[in-house]
Amino acid sequence: MRLALACALAALASTAQAATVTVQVSGVQAGGGQVYVGLCPTALQESSCTQGDQRAPRGGTMTFAFRGVAAGALAVAVYQDANGNGRLDRNALGVPSEPYGFSNDVGRLAPPTFAGARVEVR
Repeated sequence: MRLALACALAALASTAQAATVTVQVSGVQAGGGQVYVGLCPTALQESSCTQGDQRAPRGGTMTFAFRGVAAGALAVAVYQDANGNGRLDRNALGVPSEPYGFSNDVGRLAPPTFAGARVEVR
């Protein structure tokens, strides 16, 4: 179960130091728990995600916009809490058992890395 993730970066006209990061999440399943999106500037760990948003899922594609994002590197992590327990469930091997995804579509064939998921905000 994978969520596809696309990131679009658009600079705000009001300041050169802030941008709007738009995240499109496709493959969302209707029903179940929330869809969580996090912007992670240093690592792909929940504690590293400094900005986040969550919404009830609507099947298909959902768009999340984060305003005032500082210029620099970040990665985007997303998951759908299908059973509504407030966390990303994993199997006995530590592999997520709920839909998830990362920027640049890393993590499909091997564990995701920050370097692989890194996008540059300008």
